[in-house]
Amino acid sequence: MARLSGRDPSLLRRINSTAVLRVLRSQFGRPPLTLTDLAHATELSRPTVEGVVEGLVDAGLAAEAEEEPGSAAQHARRGRPARRFRFRAEAGYALGVEVGSHRIAAVLSDLTGRTTGTAAREVGEGAPEDQRLAEAHGAVDELLESSGVRRESLRAVGVGTPGIVEADGTVRLGTALPGWTGLPLGERLRERFCCPVLVENDANAGVVAERWKGAAVGAEDVVMVLIGLSPGAGSLIGGRLHRGFGGAAGEIGALHLLGREATPERLLSTTGEPLHPLDEAAVAGVFALARAGDEQARRAMERFVQRLVHDVAALVLALDPELVVIGGWASGLDGVLEPLRGELERYCLRPPRVELSVLGEAAVATGALRLALDQVEDELFSVDAG
Repeated sequence: MARLSGRDPSLLRRINSTAVLRVLRSQFGRPPLTLTDLAHATELSRPTVEGVVEGLVDAGLAAEAEEEPGSAAQHARRGRPARRFRFRAEAGYALGVEVGSHRIAAVLSDLTGRTTGTAAREVGEGAPEDQRLAEAHGAVDELLESSGVRRESLRAVGVGTPGIVEADGTVRLGTALPGWTGLPLGERLRERFCCPVLVENDANAGVVAERWKGAAVGAEDVVMVLIGLSPGAGSLIGGRLHRGFGGAAGEIGALHLLGREATPERLLSTTGEPLHPLDEAAVAGVFALARAGDEQARRAMERFVQRLVHDVAALVLALDPELVVIGGWASGLDGVLEPLRGELERYCLRPPRVELSVLGEAAVATGALRLALDQVEDELFSVDAG
């Protein structure tokens, strides 16, 4: 970043513009601000603020607000009314997309993060990569059309998907989806968008979402577990997403490889034949039977939960989180939460709070949207002159 100096007027203009824009956006939804209001809030001179606001208006990020006829403020003044300005939330949009084993979901927001539309499609667990990507693009097209938003208005796209994801959006390892390992997902998606595309592991996106507007609001150290036959976890440490050196942090689904004889697919089976790793309906069916009193299903569920507790406890002991959020297909299943709480109390030196996801199946797409908004905000509020 360039050195902040009075000898660099372009950088100072950028700093001033960022200060004014932050205030305008923070007041979105409230009465629009006068130049005097902005000068007081930013501690800049009124002429400086006036020049900055003109630039923001030209850039489409601010607009002069028309005063409502007959307002109290209008009656209280004499002479020329003060000009008032607002942040243009509609100046661009952010998009979050989940590309999962059974579901494609997309959520659209304006520049304040206010949701303006959603779309979802079912997709088969065995669908090849091209079909899955086609369904994702179809869901996005449907969402943009129904929301009346042009693709060119997108400022950033976030994508959440299973697997170990590299910084450039390549899925280094993705056993949950056919053809996903080695897929340059980011590159493939960027072919259809004229803005930055960020690809993230689904559990990482989920924990970001829960801290933004879910069960983890206000928490700094959080683990979110997406429960399945191959569970994954996303972690926040000090409020920041922890991906690990190679993006593989939280892959607790691989712990069964450490000398254990039974795979999760066999632990939850009631027939002696292993379940298909992606058959979420069969997994939910076993839990439903257990709740209904089926003894075989109850024993299968106990085996599975015990394995899950060991996996989650490994993360809890290593990270000491304040909160563990349970998401994925297990959200809302009564048989998971209480056993986890009880067993973590046995195994962990300081048991964390354990809560179900508030966002449910919307968590991954919502987290992807938050990542896209972070990218937009980095661009809007950057003071980097380079």
